[in-house]
Amino acid sequence: MCGVATVLAFHAHPDDEVVLTGGTLARLAAEGHRVIIVVACDGVMGPATGPDGQARLDMLRASAAALGASRVEHLGYADSGHGPVLYPDPPDRTRFVRADLDEAAARLSGVIRSERVDLLLSYDRGGGYGHPDHVRVHLVGARAAEMTGTRILEATIPRELVAWTFYPLSWARLLVRYDPRVIRGSFTPRKAITHRINVRRYAACKRAALAAHHHEWQGTGRAARLARVMLALPVPLFALFFGHEWFIEPAAATAAVKHDILQPAASRLMPGRSHDHI
Repeated sequence: MCGVATVLAFHAHPDDEVVLTGGTLARLAAEGHRVIIVVACDGVMGPATGPDGQARLDMLRASAAALGASRVEHLGYADSGHGPVLYPDPPDRTRFVRADLDEAAARLSGVIRSERVDLLLSYDRGGGYGHPDHVRVHLVGARAAEMTGTRILEATIPRELVAWTFYPLSWARLLVRYDPRVIRGSFTPRKAITHRINVRRYAACKRAALAAHHHEWQGTGRAARLARVMLALPVPLFALFFGHEWFIEPAAATAAVKHDILQPAASRLMPGRSHDHI
């Protein structure tokens, strides 16, 4: 793709835009492309009119500014939570997993069409680690891409890398709620990844975007402690640990992994051909 592109990153909750795609979005913006961030949920389990109703979205806007994004949108849904119980809908909006698939995709498609989006970023089939809202993002993103004919890439992490890092983080008591068996089946096998993006030059932007979600990192939970550890890293170390981001192009694979997100992985991988190291 030549010239200026418009890229829409579709995420489940505020702060997700940093973890999986922050460096890529910062790189695209720095290269002169138009970046749009759309979240399905506002990060609030209760009424949007509550005391924290706008806090997460305000932090999202600050994060987007750090990444160089031009526009931020919320599709209007509430968080669904990540436990075995799906709570009733708040009085003012629907939990995302209960949203009608075509209705949610139509909302996203409206932004895609109005912005003439060239590339849509979504999540892999399992929603990474299986969060219900993340799985729903995959489904809604795929449906919106079908409705609009927009090229789509699915953000992910190599499954082998996730499994390798899970155990030291668990030992350090920074991750405990995830079943190791679930972790071993999460995200995407390395051989299926089509795009590996080097974002080390944009580590400072990614770190600043993560810091923008400061209310989230002031808690006592393990996710907050992990985020504080990440933010305490000097930028060179942050770049070393978080300097690459990965994507899958559905129904496509390449013998050589692409390093430019705007370059399609159009050729299918033939049986017996090797795959680049990721």
